[in-house]
Amino acid sequence: MAQNTDILQKIPDEDVLIDLAELFKIFGDSTRIRILHALLQKSRSVTELSDALKMEQSAVSHQLKILRTSKLVRSRREGKMMIYELSDDHVSSIMNQGLEHVTEPKEEA
Repeated sequence: MAQNTDILQKIPDEDVLIDLAELFKIFGDSTRIRILHALLQKSRSVTELSDALKMEQSAVSHQLKILRTSKLVRSRREGKMMIYELSDDHVSSIMNQGLEHVTEPKEEA
């Protein structure tokens, strides 16, 4: 019985778990993953992203807003352009580990 209590004490608060679930929902959209992957390589403008991903600028802007709101992407102004980049190393790490996980050889059952 004491072992179950230890496990429950280590589980984060419900609010933290809800925030974590919301974060993973953001990663559940392949368009946002494509944008994050493009930003993993280098900072880019909306025009660069839309050209590279063959998407309309309005669609890229919409997804960037979601990514900014989720604190996965940040922006900075360069002249008249906004340049977007990953918010921090955590986002790079999540992307790299996710890519490693899905591309590793499958074990046969």
